[in-house]
Amino acid sequence: MALQKIKNALGFGTEQKALTLTDPDALSLFGVLPTTSGVSIGPSTAMRVPAVACAVGLISETIGALPFKLYGRADKSAWIDHPAYRLVHEEANPWTTAAELREQLTLDALLHGEGYAQVVRLADDTPYELHRLKPGKVQRFEENDGEPYYMVSTDTGQVRLSYRDVLRVEAIGGVSPITLGREAIALALTFEQHISSSLKNGTRLSGVIEHPNKLDATAKLNLLKDWKATHSGQNTGNPAIADEGAKFVPMAMTLADAEFAENRLEQIREIARVFRVPPTMLFELSRGTWSNTEEMARQFLQITLKPWLTDWAGAYARCLLTPEERANAYFEAVTDDLLTTDTVARATAYGQYRSMGAVTANEVRAGLNLPPLPGGDTLDNPHITTPDNRTKDKAA
Repeated sequence: MALQKIKNALGFGTEQKALTLTDPDALSLFGVLPTTSGVSIGPSTAMRVPAVACAVGLISETIGALPFKLYGRADKSAWIDHPAYRLVHEEANPWTTAAELREQLTLDALLHGEGYAQVVRLADDTPYELHRLKPGKVQRFEENDGEPYYMVSTDTGQVRLSYRDVLRVEAIGGVSPITLGREAIALALTFEQHISSSLKNGTRLSGVIEHPNKLDATAKLNLLKDWKATHSGQNTGNPAIADEGAKFVPMAMTLADAEFAENRLEQIREIARVFRVPPTMLFELSRGTWSNTEEMARQFLQITLKPWLTDWAGAYARCLLTPEERANAYFEAVTDDLLTTDTVARATAYGQYRSMGAVTANEVRAGLNLPPLPGGDTLDNPHITTPDNRTKDKAA
């Protein structure tokens, strides 16, 4: 795909406007993304920014940790006997768990725009294993009718794969947030470099020694040497004695210093916007309170994770289920753990569901990760003395 992009950009076999190799727009074809600040941003340089590393790790690790299951549409029963259930819930292949593969492919999509895995099938077309493909070795093309197919580079040459044999997840529009937010990431990196240079060798002045007499160069050096020996390193904080009318004037934070600190915080917020992550999730707590931090945790699920989880569910169904099976079953991530921050509220909700006959006792126990109990599959209201002996199946 990269070769085709280069050919198209340079005007070979296309009617698009040709670019020269010195054109700034052509640099992105080679993985170089210049910015106004002069810092080129790519996956490796972007991950040097703590806010980026935190956002990327937060999204990919959370998606990997959430279990996926295959459910029947009729009764929402888990299809544990289907071959795809093992691939999405247990292990993708003998050396990679299902959670690890989701984390790796989400990480690829965040850093490169797309993540790929090849579906290895048995002779009867049953999905058997999922193998990660490096993004740089996969090229996506389309037939005349729009059906996609993939060309994968291997040690023996290129292999063509059907869209059903390549599990694909992508960032927004197939473009990495690293690319979309490269200016904000470059500015954050510039701030880090600037403050590192400013603090190197203690170039930031801690104060000024004012002396009433005019001192020659030798006297100034001796005074500074004695002062540093007495009040730096392990002697920091010792009381000072200034003789001959000398006076030490500490340097206070200037308005520019305060604005610089605020600008650094604003870059964290900008990076949070790029990844659509609440700032408090990146440990930017200057505007965080107990109430809005809890609300932002819910927003993390609804705004940040839900589009990714929907994409994952669609990718699983497209590659691991036949059209007939897709009509009767679907994949879904279990997100209950992300919504259980308030134990009291959770207990209240379960109690209300039980009293209205919406769930059974064993379903509540399953939500609490507890084993079922005998007689726990009825919808009786535990708060009344006359049970109606309904089971969930009868009530349905």
